[in-house]
Amino acid sequence: MFTALIAEDSKPILRNIKALLESSELPIQIVATAYNGEEALDYMKKQPVDILITDIRMPKLDGLGLIEQAKKLHSSLKVILISSYSDFEYTRKAINLQVFDYLLKPVERNQLIEVMERIVDSLAEKLEYSIDLLKSIVPAASLSGLRLGPQFHEQSVSLFLIGRQPFSPNLGNWKSETLQTVLQAVCEPQSCWLFPAKDSDRYIVFVQSALKERFATTIAWMESIERQLLSVGIEIAMAGRFQPVDMNQLQLQYDRLKYLLDQETLLDKRVLLDTDYRIPEQVGKEEIIRSFTDMIEQRQSQPFLMKLREYLQISYNEHTRYYDLAKLVAAIGDAFVHALPSNGPEERLAAAVAVKEMLEQDSYQRFCEQCLDWCALNFEQLQLRNRKSGEELFEQMDAYVQLHKFSQLSINDLAAKFHVSASYVSRIIKRYTNTTFVQYYMELKIEEACKQLRVKPDLKIKELADALSFCDQHYFSRVFKDHTGLSPSEYKEQHAGLESLLE
Repeated sequence: MFTALIAEDSKPILRNIKALLESSELPIQIVATAYNGEEALDYMKKQPVDILITDIRMPKLDGLGLIEQAKKLHSSLKVILISSYSDFEYTRKAINLQVFDYLLKPVERNQLIEVMERIVDSLAEKLEYSIDLLKSIVPAASLSGLRLGPQFHEQSVSLFLIGRQPFSPNLGNWKSETLQTVLQAVCEPQSCWLFPAKDSDRYIVFVQSALKERFATTIAWMESIERQLLSVGIEIAMAGRFQPVDMNQLQLQYDRLKYLLDQETLLDKRVLLDTDYRIPEQVGKEEIIRSFTDMIEQRQSQPFLMKLREYLQISYNEHTRYYDLAKLVAAIGDAFVHALPSNGPEERLAAAVAVKEMLEQDSYQRFCEQCLDWCALNFEQLQLRNRKSGEELFEQMDAYVQLHKFSQLSINDLAAKFHVSASYVSRIIKRYTNTTFVQYYMELKIEEACKQLRVKPDLKIKELADALSFCDQHYFSRVFKDHTGLSPSEYKEQHAGLESLLE
């Protein structure tokens, strides 16, 4: 069952739409109605919905303002706009807000049902895809009738695994209801999802990655969970990290998490494992080196320093060979030099001298202190010397966006790629294009669409929309006409006529 909200200031029209939907036998539940945009927005801030049906003209906050604000809350929200013929210019503007479709007053049953059927098909397809991703690690019975809302789809989530500590008393409360209650209390206002694991008596936990902003470390969050569960007599072993999970590699990442927790769970001590800073014992030396050099390349200073501190401690306790340690430190030095914009002979020589001096210290403790200080200093140098001018950054972003016209690229993707904030990306795009990122990216897509229609006149509109990663052909056609003044079909016919004249 999908949820819908109707925002309409005319009570008769609102009652009519509500009655039509309730008699339609579609899997749609009207969870709220509102007589102005502010009421509707207040509800959606507290409780997300799948579908918004809104009038274009309402008091306090009109339909366009409501759609714009609601899309910021839940970008996948499906919106139906209700308007009169006199509002058609407003309706055209709503296309830029990715409205699914619009209906003219008076709303007729057949038109409403046809649009809602298409929305239900679209939502069902997305829901089925999400459930399919979980089937490999969660029992089928636990997925039956499952609804994963916008908080799961639209925001990054992190993966954890939680199990009952071996040889601890079982008081009968090791069950999903108890765990979900405790987890949700600790996570609020962020959301969390709990599923039984398919291959053990453990539980799989997804949490919104934004949760990490409220805790100093992953371990601090786990300790909060542990304290609450101990208060109800449950002892746990837990593993995971706040790094967003790649849902397309969910099985692989779950298997790694399970392996690490299996390796680390002890008989006499509860284990809380942040897998970002755990180096598996069976990982080869070359893989260990690569893990550190990759973090230098990605400018992950804090994870690098924490992981290095842990590794140096483990190396001493486990009697690691001096040769292996020297090889690691030399590789770290080379990685720092390679990351510098000007990595000439002077930088390479300075790094070699620093490595030699560290390895010649007369105590291991001093070596560790100097090594960590030196690495921290190098990260500071990278940040200072790798800052790009706005023009240079825009050129690089523009080249990257040009290569991804056939993808679905977001401003957050650009921010992650170039190690800057999303707001900074927005300012750079605005400065050099005098438009927003979305308008700039959409213009590139439509230019590419025009090019493809000219050189491939037999290309189907649906194939072109799919290739350019539009959600559906209907939306693509609207955006195309908004930018060019012609529909894709009209554009093809016009240019086919020009070609025949030239011949």
